[in-house]
Amino acid sequence: MIKRIVKMTFQEDKTETFLKIYLERKEKISGFEGCSGVELLRGKSPENVFFTYSLWEDEAALEKYRQSDLFQSTWALVKPLFGEKAEAWTVEEV
Repeated sequence: MIKRIVKMTFQEDKTETFLKIYLERKEKISGFEGCSGVELLRGKSPENVFFTYSLWEDEAALEKYRQSDLFQSTWALVKPLFGEKAEAWTVEEV
């Protein structure tokens, strides 16, 4: 089991647009083969910083998702909303 953490900083006036996209796609992402769930976390300050925390069967499952139409179409909608480049980490328990 691996965990994926993605930090996304949005333009301040684009956070509501992002939240709408996320809520529309969350169930599809959570239901993707190899995904055991996804959570969205929001920074308390500044409020335009969000993190996704997702659990994956293994790196192959994560990569399959990253190559999928679902990811590609979601990323195409979300990326233009960024105020800064996204950062991502794939981690595992020690």
